[in-house]
Amino acid sequence: MFKKETLKSLRVRFLFTAQMAGFGVLANPLRSILTILGVAIGVASVISLMGIGEGARLAVVEQFKSLGSNVIVIEAHHQSAEFKPEEAEELLERVTGIDMATPVVHTKTSIRWRRTRGNANIVGVNNEYPEIRDHQLLSGRFFTSLHVKQRSPVAVLGYNVGTSLMGGRNPVGQTITLNGRSFRVVGVLSLKGEGRAEDIDDAVLIPYTTALQFAEKKTVEQIWVKASSPKEADLAVVQMGRIFKRKLGLDQKAPTPASDQQDQEEHSIDEVIEVSPEPPRREEPALPGGGDDLITITSLNQLVDEADKANRVMTLLLGGIAAVSLLVGGLGIMNIMLVAVTERTEEIGIRRALGAKQSDLLAQFLLEALYLSGIGAIAGIAGGIWGLDMFARSGFETAVSFQAIKIATSVALASGLLFGIYPAMSASSVMPVEALRRQ
Repeated sequence: MFKKETLKSLRVRFLFTAQMAGFGVLANPLRSILTILGVAIGVASVISLMGIGEGARLAVVEQFKSLGSNVIVIEAHHQSAEFKPEEAEELLERVTGIDMATPVVHTKTSIRWRRTRGNANIVGVNNEYPEIRDHQLLSGRFFTSLHVKQRSPVAVLGYNVGTSLMGGRNPVGQTITLNGRSFRVVGVLSLKGEGRAEDIDDAVLIPYTTALQFAEKKTVEQIWVKASSPKEADLAVVQMGRIFKRKLGLDQKAPTPASDQQDQEEHSIDEVIEVSPEPPRREEPALPGGGDDLITITSLNQLVDEADKANRVMTLLLGGIAAVSLLVGGLGIMNIMLVAVTERTEEIGIRRALGAKQSDLLAQFLLEALYLSGIGAIAGIAGGIWGLDMFARSGFETAVSFQAIKIATSVALASGLLFGIYPAMSASSVMPVEALRRQ
């Protein structure tokens, strides 16, 4: 019975204290609004900036993922190091864990359909391209291995080429002219999006054997391979590094008469061939001996991981910068509460004289600080989401980060509680006689 009465008494005291705290906030509406505004601006800044950073991170990761999973790009940076097309098939036999491979030829040529003319980016690949790059077809089908062997004049259009060239008409079955030759369109690739998959939406895919005729060459500058798993992709990068070092006559296992000569040879190896997570480069390299790498072997999985880590760090930095405004908002709460303690000494003295305990006053002023920071956090969340929407309409990549909302709200409430402790302790420590005497 005694325990129930005690719990009931505590509940009544708490409810009365919470009510008094609400009256304390409403007693000075302008002051309370300004304090809430300071907290809201801080929360909105954290949510907006972290949302922009998260959107940028997701955009970069999606851009790399659009190139395909477990894909490895082998690229030659000088004509002397370019690959014979049959080397793609040899890699399937020599490297474990690789399922598919295609030679790749990049060139440009004129394109015409009836009276529509323009220039097209030509990508020469084999029939395994859709599986290697995880790229679905919107309509039609992809060309076959027989088309590749026979150098058939068939083409698969990127999404933008397929939708713009023929004015909305289904391109499958139509005949287009590339570099003066007639090609039959057999399929259209699905949309990847602007800037993704090396702008494949704006390209025309043809058999690499035919593309070599356009480029008037017998070698290819790239080979794309697909591994069966991320682990197999990492192992394949190492194996292919050794294969191409031997191809260039730079076998590390070759004996040397002195250790300094071996160190010098290993140093030259690193300069000539690089196995790294750097993205494929398109610029024209210098001649051998100029210091540039002749061949790079790039795992796209590593690119995704590196980009994800870098953008997460950037997002945290943006959030940290914005969190400074939350600190300012917390200082504003402490300032307002200290002023309130000074102005309400008579109220404090009367409450203490009527039997209010020190813990009641402490709880009242802490609740006032939490009310201000809580309302500010709610307003800041709404303002942050609205700000992200405005940024998205302006063309920025944004994403509502629930982690940012959770962090900003927690910091706002914690700052309200932290910066409200000192004013609350000051209010609760005032003696009734002293409080009434100050009036």
